[in-house]
Amino acid sequence: MNYKIGMKCCIFFSLITLVSACNSGHNPLRDEVVLSAKKANVKSSNPPNIIYIMADDMGYGDLGVYGQTKIKTPNIDQLSQEGMRFTQHYAGATVCGPSRASLLTGLHGGHSPIRGNPVWTNSGKPVDLKPEDVTIAEMLKANGYKTAAIGKWGLSESKEADGDDYLAAMPLQQGFDYFYGLKGHLDAHYYYWHRLFENNLAFELKNNDHMNNKGIYTHDLFTSKAIDYVKQQTSEQPFFLYLAYTIPHLALTVPDDSKEQYLDLGWPKRKMDTQGHYRNDAEGNTTYAGMVSRLDRDIGNLLETLKQQGLEDNTLVIFTSDNGHEYDRGFFDSNGELRGSKRDLYEGGIRVPFIAKWPDQIKANTTSDHVSAFWDMMPTFCDLAGGKQCPETDGISITKALLGDNEQQPLHEFLYWEFNEREGPLQAIRQGDWKLVKKFNTPAELYNLSIDISESNNVANIEPQLVAELMNKISSARTYHPEFTLKKLPNPYKKNKSTKK
Repeated sequence: MNYKIGMKCCIFFSLITLVSACNSGHNPLRDEVVLSAKKANVKSSNPPNIIYIMADDMGYGDLGVYGQTKIKTPNIDQLSQEGMRFTQHYAGATVCGPSRASLLTGLHGGHSPIRGNPVWTNSGKPVDLKPEDVTIAEMLKANGYKTAAIGKWGLSESKEADGDDYLAAMPLQQGFDYFYGLKGHLDAHYYYWHRLFENNLAFELKNNDHMNNKGIYTHDLFTSKAIDYVKQQTSEQPFFLYLAYTIPHLALTVPDDSKEQYLDLGWPKRKMDTQGHYRNDAEGNTTYAGMVSRLDRDIGNLLETLKQQGLEDNTLVIFTSDNGHEYDRGFFDSNGELRGSKRDLYEGGIRVPFIAKWPDQIKANTTSDHVSAFWDMMPTFCDLAGGKQCPETDGISITKALLGDNEQQPLHEFLYWEFNEREGPLQAIRQGDWKLVKKFNTPAELYNLSIDISESNNVANIEPQLVAELMNKISSARTYHPEFTLKKLPNPYKKNKSTKK
């Protein structure tokens, strides 16, 4: 895989990729992106602002427009009515860290610099983004955009004790002009966490008690900062806002006002563990519904602010989720017709909602069955920004699909995922309508998604040639990474069963 910008750098950057562990921190690719943008000095006449909103562990079926009947999501449903709903969009991975890395770098799990969550590595140590990793923010910044990240980062696990590299993977070091939110992975497991960052400076919420769910609900802070950021923007310079919410990831907790509409409906009660790693509220179903509806409410407030600022008409708003759901056991049908959930490579673990609105550009109240993935966002945003030299990625711009030109929209040869935690290593590949899932020490499974979206009929035994073809592609779809070699890993949480990811 070649990740360079500009044909003249092709051989050089291929070598950089292979020896990235030896890179001292200088980023020739990043320099080339900036230099190319300056030399070309060409943008589209009026590139759109981009607001990319990501939920955390929201299932494909958790929204009204995707079939949800119990949880109310009127604002996101309205976003869909005013834009386009994709039915075959995929996350970068089935857990948050590698999924977000895939989004930001434009690389699928076989090439991404981060292919697993913290501690699920060969060494047991987390892997962070590195200076040589080029992000969407760097690309957009080189093309004249302001850039901001608000909410959950989760790609910078280094601690103060680690020394000079403590902040090396923070958003400001990865192309963002502004950051407000949670630095590390485990911090985002608590909605009353006490330590947040603004840019590279940590600050304390002194009255927050994350063990007893008291203080300021951090989700509300993210919404407030996002609204403030939009209010500061003008039509003179385009902006990119990456708004990475933590809802509805465990722990399940939400202020009581968000539960009120779901009380006294006769719902079954689901008792939650309130004293484990996740500090859940006592009853799960009303809490989960309340969390999703609070997210929906706040997205509505953000979109209203965008309209009030006169920025709506030239802003592309995208809503999605980082992977499949974890909480639901069937009451909400959070995965709809799909099989599986978070930590699966079945559709329920990786197929996610994806809604895009751009007035007068994306036709309202439309649906697309175009097969796309997180790693398509880098080339798509570069295309929309008018970039003349875009980073080489695993993605394909979906601009044509967004604008309704399906005949001219290029298609993927295949999509690839991998995952290596408790049940791993797992791999999956989708080629056309065919999906192959390979589990550890078991025969490959093959499904035809055009007639079996629930992956209930394994046809591997009657399609041996196709299985062999897809297995060969799986073998060649990934490059070597010293921390992610798809060997069986010991469970780092075995000694502390109350600690979960």
